[in-house]
Amino acid sequence: MIPLQVPPENESILIARARALAGLPLEALAKGLTMPADLKRDKGWVGILLERHLGANAGSKAKQDFAHLGIELKTIPIDAKKGKPLETTFVCFAQLTGNSGITWETSYVRRKLARVLWIPVEGDRNLPIAQRHVGSPLFWSPNKKEEQMLRQDWEELMDMIVLGQVKSITAHHGCCLQIRPKAANSRALTKGVGEHGEPIMTLPLGFYLRKSFTASLLASHFNL
Repeated sequence: MIPLQVPPENESILIARARALAGLPLEALAKGLTMPADLKRDKGWVGILLERHLGANAGSKAKQDFAHLGIELKTIPIDAKKGKPLETTFVCFAQLTGNSGITWETSYVRRKLARVLWIPVEGDRNLPIAQRHVGSPLFWSPNKKEEQMLRQDWEELMDMIVLGQVKSITAHHGCCLQIRPKAANSRALTKGVGEHGEPIMTLPLGFYLRKSFTASLLASHFNL
């Protein structure tokens, strides 16, 4: 088992650790661990692997991975040739009840995205997991335009949840932030609010960043 790194004392130590991983294949980082044959059932495996090397210490999914630094870790599978994201990026679960008084400023989504350490990882499905390389890290905080876009999407989606329109939400809502089901199967239900304010059972939902948003982010910082 890979020993868990102690949490980094500051951002400089964290970025130094992340840069030390850049260019390495996953098999070099996974010594002592059983490597999955594919990531269909182990989608979070790469993230967990990097967390151990970087010293992530989040005690709650509502907090950032490096809560003491206010930094969230996001691994992002990319096309090795074009550098474009291959998947949407999960941010956090959507709260379907008890939303009275919650604003963008106090939301989990804003907290998670306030300061992000992005680590691209080769994600081409025809490339064996062991041979996929870790890319150069990127620290990112939303600029004013990006935050306004995220806020508009969040407010639109949260209005639908509060007004009992949770079952009307589709992946087409939101220009950069979307909501999609986040459940192991169709039997994994959670509490929500119906159109008339009545309690209902519905699929858990999660907030995701669209590929177009993260592609633009990576392109602007890496001059792709």
